[in-house]
Amino acid sequence: MSTVTEEFGSMVFNEKTMKERLPKETFKALMKTIKDGEKLDINVATVVANAMKDWAIEKGATHFTHWFQPLTGITAEKHDSFIQPTNDGSIIMEFSGKELVQGEPDASSFPSGGIRATFEARGYTAWDPTSYAFIKDGTLCIPTAFCSYTGEALDKKTPLLRSMEAINKQALRILHLFGNEDVTNVKTTVGPEQEYFLVDKSVYDKREDLIYTGRTLFGAKAPKGQELEDHYFGMIKPRVQAYMKDLNDELWKLGILAKTEHNEVAPAQHELAPIFSTTNIACDHNQLTMEIMKKVASRHGMVCLLHEKPFDGVNGSGKHNNWSITTNTGKNLLDPGATPDSNAQFLLFLSAVIKAVDDYQDLLRISVASAGNDHRLGANEAPPAIVSMFLGDELTEILDCLESGKPYGAHAKEKMQIGVTVLPEFNKDATDRNRTSPFAFTGNKFEFRMLGSQDSIACANIMINTAVADVLSQFADQLEGSKDFQNDLQKLILKTIKDHKRIIFNGNGYDDAWVKEAEKRGLYNLKSTPEANSHLLDAKNVEAFKKHGVFTETEIKSRFEIQNENYSKLLNIEALTMIEMTKKKILPCGSKFASCLSQTVALEKDALGTNAGELESVYEKELLKKVSGLTSKIYKAVNDLEAKVEQSKEIEDAEKLAYYFHDTVLESMAALRKLVDELESVSPKELWPFPSYGDLLFSVR
Repeated sequence: MSTVTEEFGSMVFNEKTMKERLPKETFKALMKTIKDGEKLDINVATVVANAMKDWAIEKGATHFTHWFQPLTGITAEKHDSFIQPTNDGSIIMEFSGKELVQGEPDASSFPSGGIRATFEARGYTAWDPTSYAFIKDGTLCIPTAFCSYTGEALDKKTPLLRSMEAINKQALRILHLFGNEDVTNVKTTVGPEQEYFLVDKSVYDKREDLIYTGRTLFGAKAPKGQELEDHYFGMIKPRVQAYMKDLNDELWKLGILAKTEHNEVAPAQHELAPIFSTTNIACDHNQLTMEIMKKVASRHGMVCLLHEKPFDGVNGSGKHNNWSITTNTGKNLLDPGATPDSNAQFLLFLSAVIKAVDDYQDLLRISVASAGNDHRLGANEAPPAIVSMFLGDELTEILDCLESGKPYGAHAKEKMQIGVTVLPEFNKDATDRNRTSPFAFTGNKFEFRMLGSQDSIACANIMINTAVADVLSQFADQLEGSKDFQNDLQKLILKTIKDHKRIIFNGNGYDDAWVKEAEKRGLYNLKSTPEANSHLLDAKNVEAFKKHGVFTETEIKSRFEIQNENYSKLLNIEALTMIEMTKKKILPCGSKFASCLSQTVALEKDALGTNAGELESVYEKELLKKVSGLTSKIYKAVNDLEAKVEQSKEIEDAEKLAYYFHDTVLESMAALRKLVDELESVSPKELWPFPSYGDLLFSVR
């Protein structure tokens, strides 16, 4: 039986494998590309391709694919076999450097936001050598970028890599001002925590809404939800534990650093957290994690739900994006050190992040905007839609002292006093955690807590990287050539703190008072996806993207169109699903139940004869009245929803259509749901056409 250490990364063409299989000079050249960003020579690619092919075949692979991340939000792949015909009618197994470096999938059927017309099909995938190739389901998967024939990015990876280059360039300018000449590369790192639900496949298969949309569009509240908070960190059920074990095995083989697993707050909800990786690799790994979660769940007779709000009335699922900046010399630039008050370099980078979050709060909100996440943000289970920062008591006090000119009285590490003598002593952290904060400092990193569970982490990190790169650029412009660096540095830090402290909030983000306070501070409260998207094309945002080469103006406009289109398409699918479920199953159920009640009342009248006026069965009479009334109201509501969906076809502008769905269609969907859920609450279980919330949330035993 192999050990975890033997299995880990066994299906990855990683540095260890490359070192074993590549000629020494080829390996060195490839490492310069991976670690220093040097351009890769095609001759090196040819040698790498041959070694990669031999390794993959030994592992049982017969095909290869350029694995990329189009703007659909999921991954894409087109498989080609290694076989090449020979003159004698047999085959050989080949894989060239050109096939490794470049692919050509059809680009016409992927979202492009107008960059590509339907008849313009050519697109290219380009190998990303910084993210290791891996084997999945007998296929060699090569992580790639994806662009159009005219060079525009049609994926999430390309702008992510560009944003990483931008922050690297600007951070190096700052570090060299501090005399860190040994630093040649700066990378952002991410550890994305992933929340998810598990339900039994037998009940999932009976819910069209889950199948078509990923969330329940109807569902009366179960008698027990998360009120007791007994599921959180509770004992993991054997069936779930078996799933987690298999999931870990699959992830570890792919070199994914799955570390922590536990039950989350809602029934049937769980979480997996990895160890930090370089941002583009973390993004690749998270996409793989979500895919493998679903595959492994299927093997265990379960379904993994990644929607942000699969069940109304209980917590939805998010993805906490733990973000930091590190140098090639191993320095975490967000580590305060033992004396953060006198650590000028740390304070400057901290100030840069504070200013970036304040200046680009709209971009951070846009980066997590989706129809699913709108149900979750601000619902006392996730941060509010208002972007703010939590720094904790110590850092806030340091910044306050710097601003006021008062000396900071450093506090000695306090020992935790638990009151049980046999327990070991340990230091108390410098600050508590704040789960209501969208962007919280947690020791040596920032935790961006607003991401939805099914979203790619690429967009959020593109926005963070670009925003911070832009501020670092401004700082470098001011400090380079300074005749009194220390004095100008201090002035810059103080001015930044004073100008941007409005974004810092250490209190309860769920408190209604915070909404009013945030408005006074001039912070955005972009409650919906259309509201958030409307700021993407603001001049300052477009200028920042163009300045740092993250997006061209054409690429930004395309994403604006795509995000609005996706929002409308998702709500349209949800509305159509509600209409179908209502007409085909819910209305017939209400009619059948009313008919049963009517027959019961009639039979009782016949039995009593002339004494029918003495009918004691008030229950059936009142229930019949209620069921008939609800069924009639549901009929009117579903027709109203259908009419509004039909009206949406007349709106061509993507932004106007998104607002129409939010302002008009969503309202009708909510009205229909309320009536249907009320009907479910009075209907017999044997008549109701779908598994209940109780059936779903407690299906995995």
